[in-house]
Order: sequence, then C-alpha cells, then structure tokens
Amino acid sequence: MFIEPIGNLVGRTLWAEMLDDRKFYADVLPASVDPDPPARPGAPLGISFRKWRPLGTDGAVTMDEQSSVGGDQSVRIAVGTAPAGIVQGGIGIAKGRRYTGSLWFRGDPGAMVCVALTWGDGPDQRLTISLPAPQPGWQKVPFDFTPPADSDQARFEITGTGSGFFLVDAPTLMPADNIDGWRADTTAIARSLHSGMWRLPGGNFLSNWDWHEALGDRDHRRPMYDHAWSAIHSNDIGMDEWIELAQLVGADPYVTVNAGLGDANSAAELVEYLNGTTDSYWGSKRAANGHSEPYAIKYWNIGNEPYGDWQIGATTREYFMLKHREFADRMKRADPSIVLIGSGAMPDQRDPPGVPKVNPTIEDIKARFGNEMDWTYGLFDQAKGTFSGVTEHWYDRSEQRPDAPPSVELQEWTRSPQMQVRAKAMQWDLYRERFPWIDTDGIFLWIDEYAYIGGPANLKSALAYCMTLQEMLRHTGFLTGAAFTTGASTMEIAPNSSALNSTGLVFKFYQQHFPGGSVPVLVTGNAPVPAPQFPQGAEHPLTVGGSPTYPLDIIAAISADGTTIKLGVVNATFEKQELDLELKNIPVAGTGRMWVLTGPSLEAQNRIGKAPQVVSSTAKTVRGRQIAVPPLSISMLEFPLAK
Repeated sequence: MFIEPIGNLVGRTLWAEMLDDRKFYADVLPASVDPDPPARPGAPLGISFRKWRPLGTDGAVTMDEQSSVGGDQSVRIAVGTAPAGIVQGGIGIAKGRRYTGSLWFRGDPGAMVCVALTWGDGPDQRLTISLPAPQPGWQKVPFDFTPPADSDQARFEITGTGSGFFLVDAPTLMPADNIDGWRADTTAIARSLHSGMWRLPGGNFLSNWDWHEALGDRDHRRPMYDHAWSAIHSNDIGMDEWIELAQLVGADPYVTVNAGLGDANSAAELVEYLNGTTDSYWGSKRAANGHSEPYAIKYWNIGNEPYGDWQIGATTREYFMLKHREFADRMKRADPSIVLIGSGAMPDQRDPPGVPKVNPTIEDIKARFGNEMDWTYGLFDQAKGTFSGVTEHWYDRSEQRPDAPPSVELQEWTRSPQMQVRAKAMQWDLYRERFPWIDTDGIFLWIDEYAYIGGPANLKSALAYCMTLQEMLRHTGFLTGAAFTTGASTMEIAPNSSALNSTGLVFKFYQQHFPGGSVPVLVTGNAPVPAPQFPQGAEHPLTVGGSPTYPLDIIAAISADGTTIKLGVVNATFEKQELDLELKNIPVAGTGRMWVLTGPSLEAQNRIGKAPQVVSSTAKTVRGRQIAVPPLSISMLEFPLAK
C-alpha cells in the first residue's frame, strides 16, 4: 500500500487528530477577510480545511509572534465581561464516545479560561470545562469530553472572561481510543489486509517536507505549508509516526527520501536516524525520542516522481541522474545493507511537450524509447550500480463507452488498468534487450503507485482491480512489488466509523489465497483476449493483457509449501461461464474447494452501517474438469496435490 498526506487525506482517515491547523500556521481571522493561500504555478487548488475563527468583540483575538509553543505564533485573547476566544467547527462526534485533548496556555491570573464542545445552540447542547488559572509561563492542561449526542457539525471552543489576557497554542482533540495518535478502527482494518509493505510517506508532499522538523514532542514541532497540495500540516506525523503506522498495520515500511528540495546529506541523515545504532549521532537522536532499537528499514526509494514538471524541485533527466548517484553514494555510506530503488518513468508515462495526448500503441512507445522523457532508460544508461530496482507509477482513468454493447463495455472497462501493467511488462523487455545486465544483476521493478480513478468502490471496480492484480502476478519474474494508492482507499471512512470497502475486500481476498511465496504456473487456453474495440480518452496503452481464456481471466500458482495448486478466475460478464480445466503434469489428489467474491449488481458497495453487498463466500466442494463460474465474480479454486 501507499499513503501520502495529500492535504487532509491522512488526517481524515488514519490519523486521529480532530482539529485542523492546531499550531496556528494561519492567522485566526473572520471568514470575510481570509487571505488567498500561497500560490504556486500549476499547483492544484487549495485543500479544504476547517479554520479557526474568532469569538467575541472585534479585536479581542490577535496573533502573538513573541511567544509560542510549537510554531511561529500563538493566539492572544483579551478578556472582559463577555466571552472571547476562538472556535473551530465541522467536527464529527459520536454519542457516548470519549474524546481526550489538551492545550498549552499562559497569561494573566485574572483570566478565567474554559474549553467547550458544542453540538447546537441550546444550553443543553454543550459540555464546558473550566481550566486552572493561567500562569506567567506556558503550562499544558488536559481535558476530556463524552458527548450525549451525535453530530457532524460540532464545535470546539476556547474562550475566556475576566480581566487581562491569555495566550493559547497547540490544542489537540482525539478519540480516547487512539493508538499514539493513530485511529484504532481504520488501522485495524488496514491490518486485516495483511499487506507486505507500505510506502510512506512518499508523494508530491515529500519534495518540500523536511523530516528533521517532525521529531520529538509533537506539540513543539513547527507546522509547515505544503506547496505541492496547497495545504497546512501541523507536522505531527514524522518518521517515527510513519514507522509506527507500518508496525500497527503489520507491514514492512518502505521509505522514500526527499530528492526535490532535499539533498543527499538529509537523505543520509534519515538513513542514520532510522537504521543507525545509538552510537551514531542521528541514532542517538532516535533513542532520545523513545526508540532505542534501530528500525532496520531495508527498502529505500530516491525521490518521488522526479520526472514530473509538477514536482517541487523538478529538473532535467541528466541533472537528476547526478543527484541520484550522489544520493545513492551518501545513503549507502550511512548503511551499506539498504536496498536502493531508483525513480523511473517509462515512455508511455509522458508525452513530449506540444504533442497531443493519445492512447499509445507499443510502436508509439518504441519510438519514444530512450528519449529525454524516458527516465527509466536514464537510470539504466547513467546510474548503473546505484540501485537494485526501479519504480513505476501509473494512474488509469475510468472512461465511459456509450457506444459499446454492455457486455463489451464491461470487459473493456475492467481490463483497462490491466493494459497498463502489460504495457510495463512489454517495455521491460525492451530495457532487458538494450541492457542485458538487468537480468544478470537481478534488477527488479516495483509499481509503487497505481490506481483506477474516477469511479466509486463497487463490484465493477473490484472486478477491474482483480484483473490488475492478476496481470501483476503474471510478471513476478521481475515485477516483485506494488503499492496501491492509497491504503485509505480500501475503506469507507467517516469521522467516527469505518468499513472495509469492495476494493479492500479484493486485496484481502487475494492475500488470503495467493500469499507471498506462491509459485506461478503457466496458464494456456484457446481463447485469446481481443484488442479493444472502443478505446476512449488518452494515455491508455493499446496493449492486450490477460490470459488466453477470454472472457475469463485466469492465473494459477503452487502454494509456498507445495501442497496445493490455486487458481484465480475473474468472470467480468453477465453470464455464467463454463471452465474446462485441465491440469497438465500436475497430479491432483481428491476434490477441490471454491470461494466466490461477488455481489447482486455492478453497483453493489460496502458502506458504513449497512450490510455488505460485495462479499466472499465460504468454501464449497468442486469435482471434475467442468467448473461453473458465476457471473460478475472472482473465484478462487484450490486443489490438493498428490505427494
């Protein structure tokens, strides 16, 4: 899986913090005078965040740049007979659920300060807690609330009356069951997927993030402005927290270093921080932050999408190869045991400037092979010996096919992302031919960002992701890792609840039946997949993936212990299909078992608070060669092997 703090993505899904901009990077102002966010040419629109607003008389709330706890400023509140302070709304709360929080404050002893959680305008629709009298120096005070009602528009207030003033900084509010800041419910769902690795943090955010500023006590970390996504981050999630997330979900962490605005020295220091002994400078810093044992991170990626002109710190291919080599040298000196992975981009990823976007054929791709847009070629040509693997990213957009018959539309829609994977495999063969040392050195490919975007998580998209996973599993001779965008996209998530969605169920289903160590078996047939009849949009490679068992898509593998053969069968049609199964030179002992993942319609979904519509069945017995495969389904077959 892959996760990136795209704006508030992590903060609304996996991280438990309920307050945005809790260290007051932005001034507290009335909505009528909000300034425009900092602009960057070509950057996306600003992410929607909840903002702090002043309460009370005009001028009572100002920013204080002379005294703060975490950032460059705190909030100064002048008090009097009427309450004055700050408020943040739009918070989701659940009846009977306990929420814990704290804040830092200081000020005049005549100020009477309180915090409140409200879910309406009535006196019985608020919980108020009085804080101790302010002191001249900063003090941290805890509080907790257990609201008697549900609301998705609750408000958190910090107000005061009396005389004088008080300063406030770094308020926080989380569900009491949080696990050191991470949500208990969503991390439990993520753990149920049994993912092998999580790439984190990664993403465009990384290219303007300095990991050094996200160490130690969270309240004392400086907030930052992410120019990649036009978003404010409180820097509560640092490398220690990211590694803890991987541990919570039971996955190996895979770390990408900042090669945008970051330099090789910073990357080497991060290697030392995560992997160094306590005798090293940065290893001792890690120990001081509560982690005496090295994290022993094995896999490291140099830079996120450096080929993209959208990337902060973007440069030319030639210059980046110089950077890559310097990063590799410094990082390996910090820990020679790490495995380095270069950031590539095959020619189908990028169109030359001024050239209209098309759905490229393999001949189109060959014509671009090795040009300045081919960053994977650049790694092989200019950075040999500095990496063990290469990354690739792709995003396929779901397109409507209004002129296609429903049966054809379903097949072509579900196979579209599969074609992306097949295109990578075909291009990998071109690199192997040009650079034979790829095979002799055992260079591997990881697709560490990918998604089929533009539609809801339902049975139809589940069928497409099954096609995609099966195409990946066909190429495990060199394609040895993949990370789906994003780990949070495997769930439906609300502020106080969550559920595994159909996409997550697919990953869980395949992990159960094709765990690591499975040995692929060749699948043959007499029904090749036809070329697309109704190609749509652009940037969909016009390749043909799948198995020669059309309209079914089939993979097979021997279990790691050699006791069973397993088959994955995707039926993206509206009819039952008859599979004539012949296991050549594979002696089977006894009957098999079959599990089916399906739903009542293509639109079937798994939603919070409702019975799941996309489900997997318990095993049933199958006998003989003729197997009926249900419509709109993913079936797993398992047969014991004779000893």
